[in-house]
Amino acid sequence: MSNLDSEPQELLCPSSPGAVEVLEPRMVPLGGPRAMTVRRTLPQRQRSLIGAWCFVDHYGPDDVSATGGMAVPPHPHTGLQTVSWLFTGEVEHTDSAGYHAMVRPGELNLMTAGRGISHSEYSTPGTTVLHGAQLWVALPEHARFMEPTFEHFRPVPVQLPGVTLSVFLGSLAGGTSPVVTHTPLLGAELLLDAGATVSLDVDPAFEHGFLVDSGTLSVDGNALAPGELGYTGPGRGSLTLVAGQAPVRLLLIGGTPLGESIVMWWNFVGRSHEEVVAFRAAWQAEIAAFGTTPDGMGGVPGGDRQFGLPANQVDPPLPAPGLPTVNLRPRSNPS
Repeated sequence: MSNLDSEPQELLCPSSPGAVEVLEPRMVPLGGPRAMTVRRTLPQRQRSLIGAWCFVDHYGPDDVSATGGMAVPPHPHTGLQTVSWLFTGEVEHTDSAGYHAMVRPGELNLMTAGRGISHSEYSTPGTTVLHGAQLWVALPEHARFMEPTFEHFRPVPVQLPGVTLSVFLGSLAGGTSPVVTHTPLLGAELLLDAGATVSLDVDPAFEHGFLVDSGTLSVDGNALAPGELGYTGPGRGSLTLVAGQAPVRLLLIGGTPLGESIVMWWNFVGRSHEEVVAFRAAWQAEIAAFGTTPDGMGGVPGGDRQFGLPANQVDPPLPAPGLPTVNLRPRSNPS
């Protein structure tokens, strides 16, 4: 998914633990005359990272007949991994590294941008309701220029008293994902029975985030409403989740603090203002060289180019937003 803000902010994102927080979403249109709107809870001014997780978009249930669904033309990424997780519907993914996949409920699709990749995302014609989340993971210094790649994994749900877990990254409560991560990470969908109280053993070195999709949830006594993202810092060896009067669905994410500051602007993750400016210039040069009309695309593999273009696209690639007229000013988490 692309960040379609017309004036995206540059964020300097140190990974600093903090007190328990409730992050409320802001509404962001994905673009187009009937724009599908997403709820963005990360990054925010007060918190930009949870472990290496640096971006959380939550959308739906979305009536595709009214909004047109997801239609995100080719766009670039650097220095991150995209994590696609659906509750309802289907999305077609195509990227410039040659990977083509369908994103379906209960299945992880993870794209590693590394040094640079471009991809498109479209909900399929048979999708009537689209509902899910897309998250980004910042790659650490040793992996951020790796070759782009793609992984798919369907976790087997783990059933425990009061909860069913699908662990798509890392390990939790007997569920383990084989998908390679470049920092210690956790990603799981949890389905809690109405009124259930569930205690989970977790790594005390991890920060954790709780994205509530449906129902009301209490995390260690802190109330979370649908759409909110709760945050807990390192130091907890267990977490107690209590569902309200209705069943609860949530995404649990976590990881060790990244320990590196990142600069994130539009779809790029770098380490400095100058890097981000260079990424933008490289993308703009590529789409100018190969044309921005469907007839001029045709699928351009990366080769010696940083991004390349996915094959068999209908829509032209997205140009990058204009940079501010002044030097981009980084933002950071409060100390």
